[in-house]
Amino acid sequence: MSRPPANPAQPPPDSNGNEDRSAAAPVGRPADGSLPKTKRPPGIKVISVVVLLEALALLTAAAWYAFELLTGAPVLTFWGAVFTLGLLLAFSAWLFAVGHFLFRGYRWTRAAALVAQLFVLTIGFPTVTSGLILPGLAMILPALAAILFLFQPNVISFASRTGGTEGAL
Repeated sequence: MSRPPANPAQPPPDSNGNEDRSAAAPVGRPADGSLPKTKRPPGIKVISVVVLLEALALLTAAAWYAFELLTGAPVLTFWGAVFTLGLLLAFSAWLFAVGHFLFRGYRWTRAAALVAQLFVLTIGFPTVTSGLILPGLAMILPALAAILFLFQPNVISFASRTGGTEGAL
């Protein structure tokens, strides 16, 4: 007979093998140790939409890049262009995952969303200063809004879920 793995945060079972989880549940959490059901803050929705729109923009750029590559647009190296296409697709998939799991409240997504917004800002500011005002503002304003929402206390408290026993996908 196998035992489930021991969790050091839970009290040990009594002599009969029964676990008394009701006494050891942290304040504000259900007795089963899961996170309490809270209402999703509007900041989470805004950040998720911004990240998902960025993922769609990268996917669109990848589709356009693939079309140009297939129609014979001149490139320095073919395999370098294929690698660039792979990077566009990988980053798009990564942003889709970040947006999805941020909406569900996972902790790791806050850092990933912040890094993505900082990358967008590093492209958006030179775009504005080179004279392309509207495309640059279309990158800068959502990124700044997402960064501001990322540091709101209700967003931080909602997006504090760690991996559980259920599958990630």
